[in-house]
Amino acid sequence: MRTLFVCSANRLRSPTAEHVFASWMETDSAGLANDADQQLSAEQIEWADIIFVLAKVHRRKLAQRFRSRLNGKKLICLDIPESDGFLDPALIALLEAKARPHLL
Repeated sequence: MRTLFVCSANRLRSPTAEHVFASWMETDSAGLANDADQQLSAEQIEWADIIFVLAKVHRRKLAQRFRSRLNGKKLICLDIPESDGFLDPALIALLEAKARPHLL
């Protein structure tokens, strides 16, 4: 399964999710903001089997920019708030609790 995690800047939440789940599936991450460390591309969407957005606003922006590319994609909003840092233990626990049920 190829899993894509999307947030705004691709600095904390989505790279943490990519790291956490990389040991048992193919993962990637990207951001929707113009200044994101890794800006989301159409190729990443096409590559993914499942796309997790970290907040409701990300779902809306994703649909606005890539609506035609989302057909047939499983899109899930995890509704995870901003984090204190990359690989923050509280963030990892939240990601595992919210994303893992969709990945089993």
